[in-house]
This record gives sequence, C-alpha cells and structure tokens, in this order.
Amino acid sequence: MPTAIVEDGGPVGRACASAPCCVVGSEVALGDGVELMSHVVVAGRTTIGAATRIFPFASIGHQPQDLKYKGEPSTLAVGSDCLIREGVTMNPGTEGGGMQTVVGDRCAFLANSHVGHDCNGRQTTSSSPTTSCWPAT
Repeated sequence: MPTAIVEDGGPVGRACASAPCCVVGSEVALGDGVELMSHVVVAGRTTIGAATRIFPFASIGHQPQDLKYKGEPSTLAVGSDCLIREGVTMNPGTEGGGMQTVVGDRCAFLANSHVGHDCNGRQTTSSSPTTSCWPAT
C-alpha cells in the first residue's frame, strides 16, 4: 500500500494522522491532531491549525491562481478545528494583496470549495462551491 510522504523541514504536531498517498511539503506546519485523509497535498508556506480534518483530493497551499504571481514568499494560514472536505483548494496570498491568505478557526469548507489568494476569513464560516470568500482588508 502506498505511504504518505512528509518532507523534512516543517513541524508536525503531536498525534497527527496521515493516510496513504498524502504529501506534506517541507515548509508546512501541522498543528496537533491534524488529520489528513488519503490523497491530500499540503504545500508551500502553509500552517494548518490543531484538530483540522482534511479529506481526499484537497489541494492546500499551492501557488496562487494569479498570473502576476512570481514566486514571492506568501503564506496560507488555516485555523484550528476546521473541516476541509473533498476537492477543496486553498491558495496563499500574493504581493498585490498582502502576501497572506487567512482562514479562521472552526470553518467548514464543503466539497470542491475554493479559497482564493488574499482572502481573509478570521471568523467562523462555512463555504460551498457556490460561495465566494471575502477580500483581505
């Protein structure tokens, strides 16, 4: 059976669970009790808060979908106790939008939702594929 790949570098919290075929990048920080189901990829300068659950085929922290992005060191911060369902994508910030994307604690992102670059959601929220995020301020 395939195994998870966790690159050397970023801190991984206590009691984290990673199922087969997950990939965690070297600059990723996982909080205590984070659970990655199978086929999850977490990349870039990404922090995932404690007790967050990420379901299969989520793509978290890959470069923003912005043609102006040139590799600047932007970040994605996901709060604690979030629910990120199948196929969700979340991108880090861009130079034009403050260099960070922030997701608050206790947020729920339903299947195939997208959190675009530079979004700033510091409060509890729920998102489905038909909703959009709020811009950074």
